[in-house]
Amino acid sequence: WTSPSASEIVSSIKTGKWTASQVLEAFIARAVLAHAKTNCLTEVFFDSARQRAKELDEHFAANKELKGPLHGVPVSIKEQFEIRGVDTSVGFSQWANEPAESNADVRTEFGFIKLIVEQLLAAGAVLYVKTNIPQTMFAFECSNPVWGRTTNPYNDKYTCGGSSGGEAALLAMDGSALGIGTDIGGSLRIPAAYCGVFSLKPASGRISYGGARGPVPGFDGIKSVAGPMGRSVKDLELLSKVAFGLPSRSHDVAPLPFRDITLSSNLRFGYYTHDSFIKASPACQRAVLESVDSLRKQGHECIEIAIPDAAAACNIFVGLTSADGYKTMLSHLGPDPKEKSLFLVTLGPKLNFILRDIAAWIVETFLHDKIFADALRAAKNKTVREYWALAAERDRFVKNFDKEVWDKFEIDGIIAPVQALPQLPHGGCNNFSALALATILYNILDIPVGCLPVTRVDPTKDQLSQEWIDGLGHGSKLFESGIFTNNKPLYDPEAMKGMPVNIQIVGRKWEEEKVLAMMDIVDLALGKERGFGPGAWDKYMKASKV
Repeated sequence: WTSPSASEIVSSIKTGKWTASQVLEAFIARAVLAHAKTNCLTEVFFDSARQRAKELDEHFAANKELKGPLHGVPVSIKEQFEIRGVDTSVGFSQWANEPAESNADVRTEFGFIKLIVEQLLAAGAVLYVKTNIPQTMFAFECSNPVWGRTTNPYNDKYTCGGSSGGEAALLAMDGSALGIGTDIGGSLRIPAAYCGVFSLKPASGRISYGGARGPVPGFDGIKSVAGPMGRSVKDLELLSKVAFGLPSRSHDVAPLPFRDITLSSNLRFGYYTHDSFIKASPACQRAVLESVDSLRKQGHECIEIAIPDAAAACNIFVGLTSADGYKTMLSHLGPDPKEKSLFLVTLGPKLNFILRDIAAWIVETFLHDKIFADALRAAKNKTVREYWALAAERDRFVKNFDKEVWDKFEIDGIIAPVQALPQLPHGGCNNFSALALATILYNILDIPVGCLPVTRVDPTKDQLSQEWIDGLGHGSKLFESGIFTNNKPLYDPEAMKGMPVNIQIVGRKWEEEKVLAMMDIVDLALGKERGFGPGAWDKYMKASKV
């Protein structure tokens, strides 16, 4: 019952082969297993879910029709989404034991449900668990003082990523059929990559963000978005058809429902294996090149492109998000200890401006690392005028990207690494949160990005070669030395052996449907034999023991 895709679950219920209650019990058992392995769950509400599944079964028995396109599909949801009667602590102990009860939209058996949750229930979904996140959701080490640390399902020495990390770990172990996460700097794509599952980061305006609780309400310098996570491209499409363009009381969604499209048989893709910020590891480069090779064999054109000034995107992101010195974000910690993963990301504003400028000057002048120095300069408190200037710089960056990439190369989509590393070991985010620039770039641009698994780390193929060391694409010397060449480098193909390696597939604004279609083309070109999708974790773990 947990190996079929979400679409296959609906089909089996429609034919009478299964009931919603049978499917739910199977996923509950699997979610318990996944939680025991990875600590991926936060709130569980199995009794309400069982009542929901029973009512769906009764509806189908009486009417011989499904409640909606997600009839009977167990759907997990990121901790930050509110459901009346259920806590939404977001990893803050000060927010615990305060079940959501206000600003509700519709009455269901779960209580008053908000927005995206309402849409899922109207489509027939069964909600049964919420999943773990990092403290403040501004890091990708999935850990907080309330719920603890979530580990990677393939290797417990590594993080599952974040901030939608619990979702990815649960999906990777078939503990959920579909999930909802969010993304402001890579939070749908990083955990999907770390755990070898699929995700779609829409641009803002396609899926309602209402009912999502966060530590910095009102911040809109970078738009946070909700998006689907799943075990196949088709399942992402299924959830997108439910959620795209539906009117909501938050007025944050364009009236643009899902559109069926037909792509050309000869697409033109741009690709890159480095962004000159932090050079992608051999494993992550190989994932891009294997995808390109598979596409070319199917008759598609793939050209190498250059990304204009990725470091500027980092400085814009850091500048906007640190405008108040992270005071609002950190104000919710209360008695909780700050997670170490937030150390570097929140360091800049703490420094006296003279000390910060001197440190940046030393890094640039003597260590010859302008990238690191500029990022340090960007992390500071800002006046309103400085904030407006950064917002204008963001808009200019978007226009220049359109000109220098989309218009110049006339491409349908972009294939790119998700990060410079396939995964980070626990603690790696403490000093290397800048790895997220590879995903942050597309949050600055506010365009849709899909993420899918391509291959697994292979120590025979993915060692650092002299060609990689001497080649183009290197960026920050300080970041790269810590990641690749110090005494205990974070990139270790032997330790990472067998772990997933994903890619990003990028489209233009308002082209989420095209991104999904391109993901499907890439997925089919790569082939099923690469070993991802429903049941993949069981198969891999069984094979790895042989």
